[in-house]
Amino acid sequence: MAIWMAIRPGSTETRILATYRAQQTLLKARLAVRPAHPRALPALLEALALWEGEQVRAVLGVDASVDGHAWRLANDLFPLHEPTPLYQLDLADVRRPKRREAIDGMGDFRDLRQLLLFEVAR
Repeated sequence: MAIWMAIRPGSTETRILATYRAQQTLLKARLAVRPAHPRALPALLEALALWEGEQVRAVLGVDASVDGHAWRLANDLFPLHEPTPLYQLDLADVRRPKRREAIDGMGDFRDLRQLLLFEVAR
């Protein structure tokens, strides 16, 4: 069973949600806006795949309606290569949900769950 991961850069942080399909949460993270190294995102995807022994299907979601900050970050993060045996990473244009909901004290991850369902699961 593949691991699904949604990555959402924002103006103050980058949020990550990884699940087994959409059922079991494996990882929730709030990280710095920009990684300190250009290999950070591929290394994170590879590490999770190696840790769990499953391929990671990930999507990097950005909102086209924002000032372009997220798109610049997406261009920095998005590796320019084909899928590897360990992970597949796609880019998606997303919009923020109108209503927010707290999830287990970590804040709103509902938009990332939707991103997993509509982009990674296709």
